[in-house]
Amino acid sequence: MATTLVVGASCSSSSDTSSGTATSAPSAPTTPLATLAPPAGLPAFYGVPDPLPAGQPGDVIAAEEIDTPGVNGTTWRVMYHSESLQGKDIPVTGLIVVPSAPAPAGGYPVVSWAHGTTGLADVCAPSIDAGKLAPLANPLLDAGYVVTATDYEGLGTPGLHPYVVGESEARGTIDIVRAAANLPDLDVSNRYVVWGHSQGGHAAMFTLDIGEEWAPELDQLGVVAGAPPSQLLLLNAALQTSPFRHYIAMVAAAINAAYGDTAAPLDDVLTPAGKEFLTKVDTFCSSDLGAQLKDVDMSTLQKADPATVPAWNALLKENDPGTFTTPGTAPLLIIHGGEDEQIPTVTSALLFDQMCAIDQVTQRWVYPDQTHAGVVAASFNDMLRWINDRFAGQPAPDPHVPVGPPVPTTQSCPPVSASSSGLQ
Repeated sequence: MATTLVVGASCSSSSDTSSGTATSAPSAPTTPLATLAPPAGLPAFYGVPDPLPAGQPGDVIAAEEIDTPGVNGTTWRVMYHSESLQGKDIPVTGLIVVPSAPAPAGGYPVVSWAHGTTGLADVCAPSIDAGKLAPLANPLLDAGYVVTATDYEGLGTPGLHPYVVGESEARGTIDIVRAAANLPDLDVSNRYVVWGHSQGGHAAMFTLDIGEEWAPELDQLGVVAGAPPSQLLLLNAALQTSPFRHYIAMVAAAINAAYGDTAAPLDDVLTPAGKEFLTKVDTFCSSDLGAQLKDVDMSTLQKADPATVPAWNALLKENDPGTFTTPGTAPLLIIHGGEDEQIPTVTSALLFDQMCAIDQVTQRWVYPDQTHAGVVAASFNDMLRWINDRFAGQPAPDPHVPVGPPVPTTQSCPPVSASSSGLQ
C-alpha cells in the first residue's frame, strides 16, 4: 500500500505500509497529495509529495514507525523540510530513535548523529537499513538520549547529494533535531549535541559554525567531530594513489551539483573521461565506486588539481572547517586515530591549531594505532562520558581524562583548569 503522507507537523494520518505505519497527531485532517515515484530500489516512503507542501526547516512531511530488531527503542523514519544553499525548500529523510524509558522532566535530550561517507546514490541513504544504526544508537538510547540521524540532502530524495558541502550537511543535521520536536507525542528538549565521524565529522564541524544562527531556538551544548576532513586544498594530492581516490570524483560531482556549472566548472578540472566517470557516482555506493577506479590512472581523469583552479580553490576553502573565522558557542571535541588510512592524522592537528587561533574551546584526542573506522569503538566510552558531561553542565574544556584503551594523547585549548581536576 502507498505511504500516507503527513502534511506539516500537526496533520493527522494513519495507514499501514509495506515498511511501517505512518502516523501523526489526531487533530487536523490530511491533504491528499500526489507523490513522485521513489528512487529505484527504495520503499514507497521515499516518494516525495508533488508539489512539496509548504513548511519551515524541521517541519515533518511524513513519518512512519519501522521495525528495527536489535535497537533499544522505537525507530521512526521521517521526511522533513530543510533548505538548500540556493534557499530552496527541500525534503530530507532520516531516522529518529526514541529510548524505551519515559522522557525525563523537560523532555529527552538529543544526540544528532551525522553519518560518514556512504556514497552519492539514493540507495546509499542510511535510513533505508535502520538496523545498522543499533551499535551506535543503543548506548546513547540506554543513556536516555533521543538519537536523530539525517541522510543529508539528496540521499534518498531528489538531487545529487552535496558531499562535503558543509552547510548543506549541517542544515540537515540540525533540522532533524527540529523534526524530532515536531513528531507527535514525543517530548523532546531543545538541548542537543552533534556527533559525527568522517564525512559526519565534517558535518558536525559545520553545525558548530552555523548552529546558533540557523536554529537559535535550539541549545547546542557540544560537538564531537571524529576524523573530520579539513585542509581540503591538500585533498587531491593526498588521495591520488590512495584506495580512496574515488572521493575525488565524489567531491567534484557534489560541489558541481551544489554550486552549478558557472561557480564550479567541471571542464576546468576534469578530462572528458573524467566527466564520463562522474555518471557512475549516482549509481554506486562508496566502496563499489572505489572498485570502479581500482586500475585507473587518475591522470587520465583529471585535467588539474582543483586547488590550483581559482573557482574551485575558493569553494574548497568555503567548505573547509579550518577556515572558520569565529568560534562557535559550544565546546568542540576532535577525535582521531593515530593510524588513520583515509584522513591523515596531521590534518586534525592543523585543525586543532586553527580552532585554537580563533578562540574556539577545543579538545583533541588521538588514539594510538587506531584506524579510520577502528577509532570509533576505541573512543566510544570516553566520548559518551564527554557528551554526558555536556548535558550535565560540566566545565569545558572537560577535565575528564580519557582512558581508552588505548589511552589517547590529549590536547586542550584553553588548558583544562587545575581547579576542576576533581571532576576527572
